[in-house]
Parts: sequence; structure tokens; C-alpha cells
Amino acid sequence: MKATEGHDFVDHRFETNWREAQAEGFLTGAYHFFSMRSSGNEQAENFIQTVPKQLDILPPVIDIEIHLNHDPKQVRQELRKLALKMEEYYEKKPILYVTYDTYERYVKGHFTKYDLWIRDIYKPPTLENRSWLLWQYSNRGRIDGIDGYVDINAFYGNREAFNRKFHRDH
Repeated sequence: MKATEGHDFVDHRFETNWREAQAEGFLTGAYHFFSMRSSGNEQAENFIQTVPKQLDILPPVIDIEIHLNHDPKQVRQELRKLALKMEEYYEKKPILYVTYDTYERYVKGHFTKYDLWIRDIYKPPTLENRSWLLWQYSNRGRIDGIDGYVDINAFYGNREAFNRKFHRDH
């Protein structure tokens, strides 16, 4: 669920969504919408101040859907600061959510130790010399109990692999 964006935005429903999802027994996770309007360190602080540190949560996710006109070196520098601070605090490597465009411009050839979550609502994703962990295959899904459209995603692997990856007992 969305938690934060940039250095100062917090989703006004995050705390309620987090609490209610956990009360219903969902494995919860939060994402941060990356911005080039502030430093990676400031953005990490915003996320850390918002998302509880708990043992049984998914790794943080960094959503990289920024314009393609930024200097790639500068983007990677701030993204690296954000990712390292998140990893240090939560003791889990963040997952990088990318489109093909942001992957090609900012991530490809870098961040190789981070899992990828790729958006492709037309076909199964393909990345040259790189695998993906999660795939958003729809942005028009329907889920009981949620009004409106939701994103639908797939994990690359079976339930056993998912449980191993995210240290789930069941």
C-alpha cells in the first residue's frame, strides 16, 4: 500500500489501511513513490517515520515512475541513498518497482542486488539479462471489499517459493 512520496507526503489513509489489513491477517507491505524534488536521505526519513518496523512485513518498495528527463547519474545517487537507508532500518533489501522506461533509463546495469517489480499490462515481462520478482499485469482489477479498480500482480514462483522469499511460516 502507498505510504509516502518524496520528503513530505504521507498517504492520509496509510495508517488506517495498514492497521485494518493487518487485523484481517494480510501480509502487509508499503511503498514509497520516489521523487527528484528531495534527497534520497530525506525521502527515507519520511518513509521510516511513517511505516512501522515489524518483523513480519514485506520489504519496502521504491516506486520509480519519474520523468525520463533527469540526469541518470543523479537519480541513481539519490535512489541508492534511499534504498540503503531503508535496508539499514528495516533490515530488508527494498524492491524496485519500475516501468520499462524507468528501468532502461535509471536502473539497468545498476542495482543488481535488488529485486524488481515490473509493470507490463499487455504481456509477460521481458528484461534483457535480468529477472523479475513481481509483475503488475493489470491496473483494472477488481477485489471484493474494494470500490474501484486495483492493481493486480503476480509473484515469479509458487506459494512455497513466496513463503521462502518472504520468510512466511504458512
